[in-house]
Amino acid sequence: MTILQAIVLGIVQGLTEFIPVSSTAHLVFAARLVNLYGGVDKTLQAEQTTATIAVIQLGTLLAVLIYFARDIINILRAFTADHLALLRGRTTPGEPKLSRDAWLGWLVIIGSLPVGIVGLYLKKLIEGPFTKNLWVIATMMIVVGVLLTIAELVGKKNRDMNQLGIGDALAVGSAQVLALIPGSSRSGSTIMGGLFAGLNRETAARFSFLLSIPAIAASGLLELKEAVEKLPAGSYGSLAVATVVSGVVGYASIWFLLRYLRTHSTGVFIVYRVIVGGLILAALSFGYISASI
Repeated sequence: MTILQAIVLGIVQGLTEFIPVSSTAHLVFAARLVNLYGGVDKTLQAEQTTATIAVIQLGTLLAVLIYFARDIINILRAFTADHLALLRGRTTPGEPKLSRDAWLGWLVIIGSLPVGIVGLYLKKLIEGPFTKNLWVIATMMIVVGVLLTIAELVGKKNRDMNQLGIGDALAVGSAQVLALIPGSSRSGSTIMGGLFAGLNRETAARFSFLLSIPAIAASGLLELKEAVEKLPAGSYGSLAVATVVSGVVGYASIWFLLRYLRTHSTGVFIVYRVIVGGLILAALSFGYISASI
């Protein structure tokens, strides 16, 4: 992987990881455009591309950690303090045993379980050519776009972060499982789940970003070993560049989306998803592009 390829992939990853348009779809096209790992066996190329994408995601993980640093510190501090108080029997009668921040920590854990369990079970499938197939990617771009439209129409959108419960965590966490299918978009799926659960748009996005921390960390760290084993030795420097670029661009994407959703719906992203998905299906049908990487 060259420096130019790294910069292109980093920008694409940073722009699309948090915007609900499917980072996988755009990264697969970007990888094709720059001919990433061209000239090797197709299966190996798919595995190398998957490993590269997963590691570059660590840059966007860093973006989330920096943007939500205060929230994360408050959650960790409250989670530790409240559970130590429970163990020592130092709770105050008549008051909740867990503070809001400690409870939010549990909701992130609960919401992360579905994708963790399913992701480990389907690890081999996720790493293979299936997740780079454009028929699958284009179809899921449209399907999640339609589901997001329904969520916008039927979701009450009247609850904020202070009203999150176990049902919300399970709804958003179960929706995150869809992100294992390429083209779904992790942020698109989780925001959709939050809207169906009745969360307002900004809250759905904020909880989606918090829920992305364990998901992206697990994916990136699991693939880090694969990357070391499967990627060409000379690509490590470029991989680092791509990761840094994705982090910087990803931070800007988080800032933009949270502010945008305070006063706008996800309509523009839905239209984009359906149009791009439709164009890909048309191009595949008429043979202008091939389905596999």
